[in-house]
Amino acid sequence: MTDREHDEPGEPGPLGPGVIEAALSTMPSAPGVYRMLNARGDALYVGKARSLKKRVAAYTQPGRLPDRLRRMVAETSALEIVTTHTEAEALLLEANLIKRLKPRFNIVLRDDKSYPWLMLTEDHPFPQIVKHRGAQTRRGTYWGPFASAWAVNQTVTAMQRVFLLRSCTDSVFANRSRPCLLHQIRRCSAPCVGRIGGGDYAILVGQAKAFLAGKGAAIQRELAEEMEHAAEALEFERAAAIRDRIRGLTHVQGSGVVNPASLRDADVIAAWQIGGQSCVQVFFVRGGRNNGNRAFFPQHARAEEAPAVLAAFIAQFYDDKPPPPLLLSNHRLPEQELIEEALGLKAGRKVEILIPARGEKRAVVQHAETNAREALERRLAESAGQAKLLEGVGRLFGLPAPPERIEVYDNSHIMGAQPYGVMVVAGRDGFAKHAYRKYGIRGAITPGDDFAMMREVLERRFGRALKERAANPEASPAEATPHWPDLVLIDGGAGQLSAARSVLADLGVQDVPLVAIAKGSDRDAGREWFHAEGGAPFQLPPRDPVLYYLQRLRDEAHRFAISAHRTGRAKALTTSELDEVPGIGSKRKRALLNHFGSSRGVKQAGLTDLEAVPGINRETARRVYAHFHSQ
Repeated sequence: MTDREHDEPGEPGPLGPGVIEAALSTMPSAPGVYRMLNARGDALYVGKARSLKKRVAAYTQPGRLPDRLRRMVAETSALEIVTTHTEAEALLLEANLIKRLKPRFNIVLRDDKSYPWLMLTEDHPFPQIVKHRGAQTRRGTYWGPFASAWAVNQTVTAMQRVFLLRSCTDSVFANRSRPCLLHQIRRCSAPCVGRIGGGDYAILVGQAKAFLAGKGAAIQRELAEEMEHAAEALEFERAAAIRDRIRGLTHVQGSGVVNPASLRDADVIAAWQIGGQSCVQVFFVRGGRNNGNRAFFPQHARAEEAPAVLAAFIAQFYDDKPPPPLLLSNHRLPEQELIEEALGLKAGRKVEILIPARGEKRAVVQHAETNAREALERRLAESAGQAKLLEGVGRLFGLPAPPERIEVYDNSHIMGAQPYGVMVVAGRDGFAKHAYRKYGIRGAITPGDDFAMMREVLERRFGRALKERAANPEASPAEATPHWPDLVLIDGGAGQLSAARSVLADLGVQDVPLVAIAKGSDRDAGREWFHAEGGAPFQLPPRDPVLYYLQRLRDEAHRFAISAHRTGRAKALTTSELDEVPGIGSKRKRALLNHFGSSRGVKQAGLTDLEAVPGINRETARRVYAHFHSQ
């Protein structure tokens, strides 16, 4: 795979078809990915091609392109390409770049959430069953993904009930002196206090793995035989315990449309469109069980058809997760064979996409389709209500139009310690959490000086935006700073409003309406005072929907500010003087602290003592010693 550039992004120069024609002279005919860039160097569009030269040549004739692509070509200032060995590799790279760069003219999946997995650890004599997120670095067996934390928690509970596996941490396990409550309610075999031996516990672990691999029927037969043997041996208490495990297993394995018996490992993906908007519903089926479902709302042009949206969604969705061997869909995809080849390349095995026409698989797809339609209808209804609220906000504060982007600012600290300022963003689609920002206060702040904190936050937010405008003098303000707010809300009273206006005036920002929200003297929600420029403070009727909406905005900013402060405080509690020593990472820091007990002990240690620490060589010991004994 090779990367080549045509023109430098961000350099002033010609725009439109001329840029593309100039690039064609050296464009190869190999497979690859091309990126259209605007004058700022931002990606406008990412596409893949079997032959880059043939595909890109189509953009030199704008008259044959739809309006949307004509606008894209007109804004193109530079073109970048990456060649690949095959078209399938190009498709995978295209999906990765679209997901990362979020180009304005592509179908974009906005999915920034990590998915939970079920993990059985393998680094302990008695494996633990636990929910896991993030990188799969710990030695163990992973099952998933699951659609939500709720879905994986339900599975953990079921696995405890049927297989009696422990869920406690290793440190809790090592310090137990008597069984915990989970053992008493028959959800753990209590290996921590020797109620079960290593061999018998290993049998439970093996049964759990077999069940998660889709062999539940075999496990059920095995348990039934074990129950009969216990009854014949007159071990009725043990037989009753096995009976309860069988009942739990039967409940978990219940089949139907939600738990299809004919599917083992598959994802059911269905798209539905209303009014130019799409919803894609995904059901995760692993080991014959439904691991939950989730609705997605890809961003795309109104004219895009459902099959094209679904094809782009699938390519981006599996960019950071392994695809199952089977995908069931409600639409035949454009270039379906190529998508299957690309997913197979990523998975290292064959991946098949089916559009079932009858039977249980068709019923499952129809169920996902119904969920997609209902989720989209709910979203559209919420958007309509949101639009009315924004119209009310616009009328209340005398704005020329309903605000498309509202920014809310708040801060949090304890007597000046770990001060953070935050920005929360809301618009027609509700809270835009991907646009939230938190600012660790860098300046020296007097404890309780909220004005100084707000000044720093506003200077950093709007100072950066103004630099973007200055870097593109030829572009209109809306094009140079597309994320400019239509309304700014400040948590506070007249003093905060005056301070915020002073900051923006110093920056030369005159086109941002400012409003401060202050609680009344009794601090009761519903009696807030609104301070806007050019008018006296006022209150809204207690049951006014716009008041509830503004309260929600303020409360969300407050929640995010407290969350940022708590995270910063927790991080500060785990830092020490050792973090300032060059070349000392977490592993060596832990070795030093374990050996000396504290950073103070490390500081007072001699060079010989430092060299004696396991994992600390002579050079590192000298570096640590020199840091604390600079003389």
